[in-house]
Amino acid sequence: MTAPYATDPAQTRGRLHAEDESAHRSVFQRDRDRIIHSSAFRRLKHKTQVFIEHEGDYFRTRLTHSIEVAQVARTVAASLGLNAELTEAVALAHDLGHTPFGHTGEEALDRLMQPYGGFDHNAQALRIVTNLERHYAEWDGLNLTWETLEGIAKHNGPVTGDIPWALTAYNERHDLELHTHASAEAQVAALSDDIAYNNHDLHDGLRAELFNTDELAELPVLGDCFARVDAKYPGLNYYRRRHEALRRFFGVLVEDVIAVSRANLAEVDPQSVEDVRAAGRMMIQFTPELWRDLKVIRSFLFTRMYRAPAVVEMRRAVTQMIDELFPFFMSRPEHLPKQWRKDVADVKTDEDLARIVADYIAGMTDRFAIQEHQRLIGGTDVPSGVTDV
Repeated sequence: MTAPYATDPAQTRGRLHAEDESAHRSVFQRDRDRIIHSSAFRRLKHKTQVFIEHEGDYFRTRLTHSIEVAQVARTVAASLGLNAELTEAVALAHDLGHTPFGHTGEEALDRLMQPYGGFDHNAQALRIVTNLERHYAEWDGLNLTWETLEGIAKHNGPVTGDIPWALTAYNERHDLELHTHASAEAQVAALSDDIAYNNHDLHDGLRAELFNTDELAELPVLGDCFARVDAKYPGLNYYRRRHEALRRFFGVLVEDVIAVSRANLAEVDPQSVEDVRAAGRMMIQFTPELWRDLKVIRSFLFTRMYRAPAVVEMRRAVTQMIDELFPFFMSRPEHLPKQWRKDVADVKTDEDLARIVADYIAGMTDRFAIQEHQRLIGGTDVPSGVTDV
């Protein structure tokens, strides 16, 4: 049953460019399908989650991560009576703006872009779906509904203070009410991201042998999960044991979010999606106790995985690549691909050019960035190992 605070596709605020809607799909189903068919979504299969994309067939990429986030988001949305299609659309789009090499690449590009307004991957995701996907005859971008764009822009909460320029630029054309909270569907997508990466980073770290199950069993929440597996399946094979424990950990996170969110919604008693936006706080949350435990787990992952020696070496190498590619294209934009040089012809300032270069580099996959750096500049070996999440 749909809750009164769910987003109703029949009551959408519409699209920036009016168009006839599908007779067979809701507006949010159509948004989801356009995201899935976008070039940026396909590129996620060759973008870092934690491990460099070519390091192993079993490690997560941004694409598999986004699919896992969407799976969690659909489950939580259905349990809370929300619109699953909108939730899924936001979940699938949430990482479209990531650079090659994960947050390491983003940090480098943000530093290089500081004289020109900085770089933020959430804002870049909005820029991609509203501008950089250029396939339709009548408009740039995917022409998504207001509700999906709102979810992409502020699923982590209101955007105030120092607002990324990409959000400001679009908001001047199409007000997304950045000062308010997003819909409950978008909030579900945000927490589903936390659930997915907290779970799968443990999986990938074990597979990479950066830590072992005995160490995980000493961490909060996980210790209880391993104990329950051992009680039910004594002597279980090592690989099955860790899978069963992490499967239970995953379930704990999902059940916690559903229970807390139901309680929050019951307390506030919103009667519309507008009531959710005006509530003044997030409706979709973990319990404070689980959030505290997750901070301990994230601290463990930071030390043992994200800043492992192999990671530090990889961060150095890929940061150097971005540091060299950006000034190269700024000084020699004729080396940009033909379709990008058309935009360069219209630039009036260094800031205009820098944004084109940043858009181009941010859209690169890991492998393409490595290949282009080697072809155009050369001299940087990419060590085998991992990079930042």
